Amino acid sequence: MEASAFLIAGVIVALLAVFTVVRAVRIVPQARARNVERLGRYHRTLKPGLSVVIPYIDRVYPVIDLREQVVSFKPQPVITEDNLVVEIDTVLYFQVTDPRAAFYEIANFLQAVEQLTVTTLRNVVGSMDLEKTLTSRDTINSQLRGVLDDATGKWG
Repeated sequence: MEASAFLIAGVIVALLAVFTVVRAVRIVPQARARNVERLGRYHRTLKPGLSVVIPYIDRVYPVIDLREQVVSFKPQPVITEDNLVVEIDTVLYFQVTDPRAAFYEIANFLQAVEQLTVTTLRNVVGSMDLEKTLTSRDTINSQLRGVLDDATGKWG
């Protein structure tokens, strides 16, 4: 009877040890990153490859994709300088450069980028008449890129 109790305790200890080792080893795929909090505070960002964390103390957050991504937004109505409404389709290419800032500096970076793009687009196109809007795609793109790069540099 006593031997079976030791056997059960040994199996439980072995399972706990295996579970702890599995939780300690994290593999991050190429072009991805994961943020780690230790006791509720940001500790570090796991880079691609094999990493070891302290189980039960470190909390590892989901993967953040560092590859260039494409997002298409629904057409936005924009009023030109000569009071004409134009529907503008927006396709945005972006890449997360700082996983810590993208996760901690803003609640939802994709929504923020969308709103910033729409606001800037309305501002830029609103200062042009219809003819200039239709022929100035490169000018609009460069102004948009400048504003977006400045604003998003703060949060990754």
